[in-house]
Amino acid sequence: MGASLPTLQIPDVPLPLFDDALLCSETAGAYEEASHHAVSLVAERFATTSAPTTGPTPQQMAAKINHVDLHSPLGSTEQSFNELTSLYLDDAVYFHDTKYAAHLNCPVAIPAVVAENFVTSINTSMDTFDQSAGATLIERKLVSFTAELIGFDANTADGIFTSGGTQSNLQAMLIARNTATARLEGSLPERLAKLRIYCSEDAHFSIRNAAMLLGLGYEAAVAIPTDAQHRMDAQALRDQLAEDLNAGLIPMAISATSGTTDFGAIDPLAELREIATESGAWLHVDAAYGCGLLVSNRHRHRLDGIEQADSVTVDYHKSFFQPIGSSALIVRSGASFESIAHYAEYLNPAAEAAATPNQVSKSLQTTRRFDALKLWVTLRTLGASRLGEMFDQVIALAEDAQQEVAMRSQLHLVADVQLSTLVFSFEDPQHHLDLAEHNVLANQIRQRLYASGEAMIAATTVAGKRLLKLTLLNPNTTLADISEILDAICRIGTEILAERTTGEK
Repeated sequence: MGASLPTLQIPDVPLPLFDDALLCSETAGAYEEASHHAVSLVAERFATTSAPTTGPTPQQMAAKINHVDLHSPLGSTEQSFNELTSLYLDDAVYFHDTKYAAHLNCPVAIPAVVAENFVTSINTSMDTFDQSAGATLIERKLVSFTAELIGFDANTADGIFTSGGTQSNLQAMLIARNTATARLEGSLPERLAKLRIYCSEDAHFSIRNAAMLLGLGYEAAVAIPTDAQHRMDAQALRDQLAEDLNAGLIPMAISATSGTTDFGAIDPLAELREIATESGAWLHVDAAYGCGLLVSNRHRHRLDGIEQADSVTVDYHKSFFQPIGSSALIVRSGASFESIAHYAEYLNPAAEAAATPNQVSKSLQTTRRFDALKLWVTLRTLGASRLGEMFDQVIALAEDAQQEVAMRSQLHLVADVQLSTLVFSFEDPQHHLDLAEHNVLANQIRQRLYASGEAMIAATTVAGKRLLKLTLLNPNTTLADISEILDAICRIGTEILAERTTGEK
């Protein structure tokens, strides 16, 4: 007989339990209690906050946060929340405030915020159906819904939710690159070297970044001049294409913008479709900002021609009033995703691709949040028409605000309002500044307004000149709010100029 195997001795020591730390059936009550506490803190902050910011500096915030020892836990969520109030809530930037007019941040729909409880708590991962079940089909339904809003055939269109417009644009350019290279011969480096992307001078920086990330280089994204309304100049595009084609270059994509960040400009979509067809280029429309027009009751016609695009970026967390992040890339033909499809035997086997609706094969992400649920609950609660009314309201507000700017001799509008932004300069008739002095003053006005906490505005540079900008995405903001912001800008600008004259600070 062989020797008997040794008996494994297991010490009679109880194993550590984590049912006080992890969300599970035993901790449902603790989860509910902590959630109520968190919601109460946020609700109290919203009810009592009367300004978009307290104007903290990075140095002031760093002094508090660097003091925290992350190796020494506080022991309870209540204590953590109390600490968080000082580190975050007290000095957070509140986009819901009617004096917030800085970046493309919107106040968020209540149903969407509440839906975050489901998204975060259940923690569904959207890569495969066996991790998401109904969530996959909800996302697909919303993709079809958005495709129909665009004007695509929902039976052949497809799409994927993304973290934001930057990712959506990158994925669109990746598909366009693969579509173009499939038609060319030679080594991949040789094919890539010839490709060009055409976008306006005012296009979002993510298009140029995409060219770099895709191995084409920044110079492959060709900036086309714009007209007086900051829309891509179609004739300038034709001239550039003729020159590039003569040089042996290949038009990979034309990236049109529907709602530029600064001016809300919408490129001439129908004409760009003609040029794209003539040159064999992919037509992408970055409608991250202007997508609210898809549900507009008054201005949908401004997007005429978008239905002829090959792909469209939609940022619901801008003009559909959704929490960050909520974006999507929608393609006119679902077959477009085949060039980026990827399969793993442990995740989404190719053999099961036709039978199982796994979203991971269309996404640049693997693990991915169920962000589509926020939009779903919003639509089922408020409806698309209500969202359209809210976007129409901010457009109307911006149009009325033009008159408020014109009433002030120190403010000069740079271009007519097109969506919901106003770009203008501060120039006091009594003080003649050179360009450098003007630019310093513009930055000082914005910084001092922020430090005061009474309002927040943005700034941009056009043709070397620093300008001030109001970005309006809050339908609760009134013309009186805008008037107060503009008065504050004029007051602060006048104060700074007076300080320069007297030497005071």
